[in-house]
Amino acid sequence: MSFKTILTYFKFTKEQRTGIFFLFVISVVLQLVYFFVDFRAVSKVYPEKQKWLSLQTAMDSLTMEAANKKPNVYLFNPNFITDYKGYRLGMSLQEIDRLLAFRKQNKYVNSPEEFQNVTKVSDSLLNVLAPYFKFPDWVLSKSQKTKFITYKKYSNPAFAKKEKIVVIDINRATKEDLVKIYGIGEAISIRILKQKETLGGFVSMDQMQDIWGLSPEVIENLNTHFEVLALPQFKKIKVNTASLKELSQFYYFRYALAREIITYRSMKGDFNNIEDLIKIKGFPVDKAKIIDLYLDFN
Repeated sequence: MSFKTILTYFKFTKEQRTGIFFLFVISVVLQLVYFFVDFRAVSKVYPEKQKWLSLQTAMDSLTMEAANKKPNVYLFNPNFITDYKGYRLGMSLQEIDRLLAFRKQNKYVNSPEEFQNVTKVSDSLLNVLAPYFKFPDWVLSKSQKTKFITYKKYSNPAFAKKEKIVVIDINRATKEDLVKIYGIGEAISIRILKQKETLGGFVSMDQMQDIWGLSPEVIENLNTHFEVLALPQFKKIKVNTASLKELSQFYYFRYALAREIITYRSMKGDFNNIEDLIKIKGFPVDKAKIIDLYLDFN
């Protein structure tokens, strides 16, 4: 292709040159507009939205602070660890069950070492929990026990009389007997006697835990001085014939549970033993052994 042929492509008519000129002008104008005009949308500021955003920021800050904050652990007596508390402390179900089984024998752990021997917790977990154990002041250390044994050998009858503890049947205890226990005043002693009257008598010292206002230390003192030496004579509840009113008036049955018992009984027949009652939804399984002593399945 010759140079003259190429030049023919650049020969324009007057109208074409005018069109090219206006196209150039429009391109320049658009470029200037692009560089000098702000096309960003103007955002409106809403006071309510700003207030909400500030509150949200504060809530996020509190949430992060709560997440980073370690829960407070207070001193406690390990003899009275519940399933829930044991789980929160990092104990396994088997370890908790071993402690509860030990306590059902009316026995107590009096040191971190005994706690580990009973529960079989690991050394690492024991090192975490032990600083928070709080045993009663009267719990003696091994060295104190040795001194106590030596002290018992003294022939002074006055000393021997002070050391001896006479265990009383809790169902025969009077208000005067109860107020002698450290931590029990007149109001709590009346509350214990009223509970005994409501139940018809205590069948286990574990029932002290149902009485409001008794601390674990006071319950320990009660267990030292009182026992259920003989089951009291009371009228048992005939669970297979009792009315809804009679069942709901029993201390360990709520109205809703009494109604479930009536419904279950009408649909499946009489109850043969406490195991049949345990099947009912809402039944306090942890107190089944105690409840069993108040019921008549004949």
